[in-house]
Formats: sequence, C-alpha cells, structure tokens
Amino acid sequence: MDEFLEIVSALKDETRVKILRFLSICNEICVCELEVSFNMSQSRLSRHLKILKNAGFLSSRRDGKKVLYSIVYNGIFREESIKEIKRLDMDIPVLISCDQKI
Repeated sequence: MDEFLEIVSALKDETRVKILRFLSICNEICVCELEVSFNMSQSRLSRHLKILKNAGFLSSRRDGKKVLYSIVYNGIFREESIKEIKRLDMDIPVLISCDQKI
C-alpha cells in the first residue's frame, strides 16, 4: 500500500509528469540539461527528481562530474503510467544542452 501511495503521490504534480514525459523522449539526460531546459533552480529540480526516484520511476548514474537520469520501466503500474503520460497532450520544454545556457 505504501509503495502505491508513493507512486500516486509522485504523479500528482504537473512538473513531475512533464519531467517523465521529457525523459521518455530524451532517454538519458544530465541534471544540468533538465535544469536549463525547464528553466528551474537546481534545488527545486533535485526535489522533483528525488521524489520520482523514490517512487521507482527514475534511475541515476554518474558519468564523471555529471549525474544522468533515465526512466526505469519496472512494475506494471509504473509502466502503464508512463504509457499514459506519453499519450497526454502537453507542452514540454525543448532540450537545451548545458553548453547553450540562456
């Protein structure tokens, strides 16, 4: 029951849903690219990523100084949630690389 509630709680925020949609398109992306693309402070973004990771939606790995995030397709409910998110009509940011900071 706790796991289910954590998953549902993670999905109740529009920004987190957009992050999942963004990652479903970009596959693996570094935090700095998410930060720049979403025009979001690092601390706020980190909070969203932590919630999604704790709910089992994301994995992260280090690549030198960068931390790369990607979607984890584990569990039927999570997989179906991602499928539904991909079907939603929503505006998501354009990918901006760390080198192209505004």
